[in-house]
Amino acid sequence: MFRPARSAAMVAAVLSTFCLTATQAGRAQNFTDIKPSPQQAAWQDLEFGVIIHFGPNTFLDREWGDGTASPNVFAPMQFDPEQWMRAIKAAGATYVVMVAKHHDGFCLWPTAQTGYSVKSSPWENGRGDVVRRASEAARKFGLAFGVYLSPWDRHEPKYKNSAEYDDYYIAEMEELASGYGNLVEFWLDGAGSAGHVYNFPRIIENLRVYQPNSLIFADAALLEYADIRWAGNEDGTIPYENWNVLDRHGYLRWRPVEADTPLHKQHWFWHPNDEATLKSVAELVTTYEETIGRGGQLMLGLAPDRRGLLPEADVKRLEEFGAVIRKRYGENLMAKEHTLLHQPTDAALDGDPDTFWSAPAGSHHTVLEANFAKPVTFDHSLVMEWLNDGQHVERFRIEAWTGKSWKSLVEGSAIGHKRIDHFAPVTASRIRLNILASSGEAHIREFQIFNAGSDLGTP
Repeated sequence: MFRPARSAAMVAAVLSTFCLTATQAGRAQNFTDIKPSPQQAAWQDLEFGVIIHFGPNTFLDREWGDGTASPNVFAPMQFDPEQWMRAIKAAGATYVVMVAKHHDGFCLWPTAQTGYSVKSSPWENGRGDVVRRASEAARKFGLAFGVYLSPWDRHEPKYKNSAEYDDYYIAEMEELASGYGNLVEFWLDGAGSAGHVYNFPRIIENLRVYQPNSLIFADAALLEYADIRWAGNEDGTIPYENWNVLDRHGYLRWRPVEADTPLHKQHWFWHPNDEATLKSVAELVTTYEETIGRGGQLMLGLAPDRRGLLPEADVKRLEEFGAVIRKRYGENLMAKEHTLLHQPTDAALDGDPDTFWSAPAGSHHTVLEANFAKPVTFDHSLVMEWLNDGQHVERFRIEAWTGKSWKSLVEGSAIGHKRIDHFAPVTASRIRLNILASSGEAHIREFQIFNAGSDLGTP
């Protein structure tokens, strides 16, 4: 496979930029001093991604392969990644991560590093490339694309020797990083590994030569090397008020959270007769509100079947889920009903997340109020901070005017990228975001309200 030449100056420039950012992050004394990189801020705006598991496990009714399966089992007869992407787009997702190699070591692209790949399978007479076809289909449908390359490899004999396997893994990584366009995300799964020690600094440094803008997913233990952190579970929930800055042994870094969960309960790969595990629309909406609605990223796991297609029931559920979210959060009553004051505060009330309102410079407490020409009934709120300058809001309340006093609807600490709250329906002609404490002046991208109700249908 063709690999672009790397000059010493090019390597030094990429690594010095990365190291400078990390060093500055490490010197900061307070969480609120840490700011996201432009790449992290852009990635957080993507909000909803999917991860696709497909391989020998699909054909053997397994979740984890042991690396002994014959490449001959990989034989999809109706492989169509565009069908996947249409369903993904309908669900409202904006990016795709393809599992290029799972723990069994089978590669879904024709790697030069091993024969244990699609080039040894009967699919397309050994000339196919799942990763390329998936990347092309994703971009055709306007979806960003990334890859998952399992560090754990249960097939490759070199795995027994850490140094030899690092060379092998990095060579595979460089093929993916140099041959499939810009990668929005690179997944480093921490599963398994059987005591193997990886040279993560070397792996990350090599990746950044080819993909300086790719964000690296890993658990919190790899604080110095990764850009995204795991939520800590595969349930599709962020079970805490979410702060973007992580402190590990006094080393602070901006590490936004990504919460992964499969569309089928506890199943990442396709299994026959598995319709009963398909999550309901109501469960998926809860997942949405407990990930994206808690300032994080939703990563939903999808699994093509033995045909190479997403099952019809999965496609239907993704379409239903997307339709409910669009309906539930499609009519922002704040932008529709609030009285324009032609003041800077309008930027937080206009329904446009590309604009934001800033509280007075140096302030630590402020109020953002909206007035309506007539009373409005609502039961959900959505607030977004502008995070480019860091996460500042430390305590807030959302309050509605009862005619005599302000009634508290929501009280919390973190807002972050996006916070969604629901409460009993309330009718009011005035509502306010009362920022009770912030480390510096607050920056609010959006303050929205909705009358979403609770009827999510029966699927």
